[in-house]
Amino acid sequence: MFEYVDPFIGTAATDLPAPQGLAATWWWPKPQVGNTHPGATFPFGMVSACSYSGAYPTGYGLYELNTEGVPPRMYEEQIASGFSHFHQSGTGAIRKYYNYFRVSPMLEPLDALGTSWALTDEVAEPGYYAATLSSGIRCELTVGPRSAVHRYTFPEHPDARIVIDLSLGGLLIPYGATTPLRAHLETLAPGVAQAEVIVEGAPLAVRLECDSPEFRQLLWYDRRLVPGGTRLDFDRIRPTTLRPFGLMWRGPTQAGQVVELRFGFSLRGVKQAHRNLRADVGDGPHRFDARRAETAQTWRDQLGRISIDTPSSTRRTVFSTALYHSLIKPCFAAGESPFWPMDGPFVFDLCTMWDIYRTQLPLITALFPDRAVELANALLNVCEEEGNLPIGYRMAKGADRFSRQGSALAQTFLADLCQLGLPGVDWDWALCHMDTDLRRTYGEEYLLRGVAHPITHTLDISFGYQCTAQVARAVGDHRLAEQFEQLATRWVNAFDPATGLLIDSTFYEGGRWNYSFRISHDMRARIELAGGEERFSSLLDAFFGYGADPVKQVGERPSVEELAAGYALNRFEGLNNEPDMEVPWAYHYVGRPDRTAEIVQSAVHNQFGLGRGGLPGNDDSGGLSSWYVWASLGLFPVAGQSLYLINAPSFAHSRMDLGGQELTIDTEGFVEPEPGSPTQYVQSVRFNGHPLQQSWLPARDLHRGGRLEITLGPTPSEWSRHDRPPSVSKPGAGYPDPSSAPLPAEVTA
Repeated sequence: MFEYVDPFIGTAATDLPAPQGLAATWWWPKPQVGNTHPGATFPFGMVSACSYSGAYPTGYGLYELNTEGVPPRMYEEQIASGFSHFHQSGTGAIRKYYNYFRVSPMLEPLDALGTSWALTDEVAEPGYYAATLSSGIRCELTVGPRSAVHRYTFPEHPDARIVIDLSLGGLLIPYGATTPLRAHLETLAPGVAQAEVIVEGAPLAVRLECDSPEFRQLLWYDRRLVPGGTRLDFDRIRPTTLRPFGLMWRGPTQAGQVVELRFGFSLRGVKQAHRNLRADVGDGPHRFDARRAETAQTWRDQLGRISIDTPSSTRRTVFSTALYHSLIKPCFAAGESPFWPMDGPFVFDLCTMWDIYRTQLPLITALFPDRAVELANALLNVCEEEGNLPIGYRMAKGADRFSRQGSALAQTFLADLCQLGLPGVDWDWALCHMDTDLRRTYGEEYLLRGVAHPITHTLDISFGYQCTAQVARAVGDHRLAEQFEQLATRWVNAFDPATGLLIDSTFYEGGRWNYSFRISHDMRARIELAGGEERFSSLLDAFFGYGADPVKQVGERPSVEELAAGYALNRFEGLNNEPDMEVPWAYHYVGRPDRTAEIVQSAVHNQFGLGRGGLPGNDDSGGLSSWYVWASLGLFPVAGQSLYLINAPSFAHSRMDLGGQELTIDTEGFVEPEPGSPTQYVQSVRFNGHPLQQSWLPARDLHRGGRLEITLGPTPSEWSRHDRPPSVSKPGAGYPDPSSAPLPAEVTA
């Protein structure tokens, strides 16, 4: 997998072949760009490092701020004014853009700081990024979990420089810059310095080491040197008083001379930053190659949790890169919380739960159950310390948690872990926080009136109560579980039986059609409310564009009228946006898995490709890429319900390492797909040698591993036509209700 990853996929405006068939009827309202970056990353690590142009939203690339359509350009070519640290991955308007501690290797005087150079010969692989500046300096970056190592190869020059700007943060878009509040910088010895800068309320500390004893080490302020200075202290900085500051190394270079620069980072002071540097890169000079090799091996191990069989290098690259993008965020940083003193799990860059709870968090749970438990405890720590289970959480202080997007999304993740019986979570403690979190913000209106607006929060909170009821039953509090299950029935208040759709309300990204078909905990009752299976199926058919004409996508800076006309189509957003990404699998609940196969194959083969423009929309911290991973494997996790829906895979054979248990997915009758090729439909399924008539499996069974055998054919079959996945009002035949499954003894003890 490692050798096939292309970190440049998604870094530019969408550039895919014209969609064919059903996919041509889907409408894309959101930014047509992946918003990824090609910089050096570590799996779930704190640190990334990449070239910095100041463009939206990662600091890398070409584009201005954009929330709809084709992104407008900020630059005509790839440029950089240096190399920065900490970047979002695939997000949109996250409002916390990091890009701290820019390093600018220069041949110009300090007055020229901020000059941008054209980038050529860019190279990227997991854990490594390199480019050559038009000044002739070759620049290479790698990272560890809490460190970064830079290597610069200079041309011959009488006065070369490496300038570090500790004041810079954010982007060069309007209102995108970060102003530090306080900063302290000191030189400790030749080639050694340390600093702490308060940015967005977070105290980011750094230990710096430079391998170039012949260079002079100097502090600077407002682009002027501070001769003889060993400290810079800023006790209070305002946007009106901010002047750039930092340190630099300067001296003559011979052609091909290499200078290495190492950073250790911490959110708990310079001493811990120093310890992190030693732990990541060891002692002594020239650590770049060793750090790069270790990070590459870690990526190989993590990406190796899934293997696929395909003769197509294109499809292998698209899949491998999707898996790579799924494992960059969140940032795990145990013992690094700057906001409370205790050690233990700390995680940031959940950007946001609304984007990742359906696809990426189940992928982490499946492949890395220990990480999932660590994330669960980190979320509970946040709730205990700050009062809410977050919707979004970044390396920043403040109450901006994207609560408009959704409610009670962490409850779905926690419920899945509880039903799997993973050890390491105090579920009594978790239950307390899950309960109290449901009673805050939109939850108050829900309790008082039985409905909350925006109406999608009614769906979120009702499902949150169902998820919390599962935890209550697991710990033996059946009275509380019954109370929550009753509250969970209020989802019906969100729907209009006359239309089978949500009632009128406001909506965050999308319209009522995009949210009306989400997979709920009581799909049986939901379908009856819409008028029965035939009526529900016809609504889905209209939503997915069956029989509709191809649509025209919006262009750059679309007008209000253009967007209104598109939303009036009431159409699937085709993986360009998150609200309806689970809906293709809603057909399973009306016995039409063939429809799911048609839609998923259209999406997989029309909306993902090679090159910088290979994504249909924002990757959103891996939310989109992890959708592709699941869809290609022929599985889809139903978040919060601890079950998987089965579909036709995109590969003849695949293998997953599920926390030490191996699951193989084998096919018969598989035909390697090509653009525009016919849909392949499931004919029959066997799991561990036993025929499976239903289209779903409990997660606890799948996670034990084994062999899933799927026979495919060119026409729809009777498979799963007469079985329905479980709903709370009618558990699935052949398996107990997942919500009633007790925890293993070792977990409840």
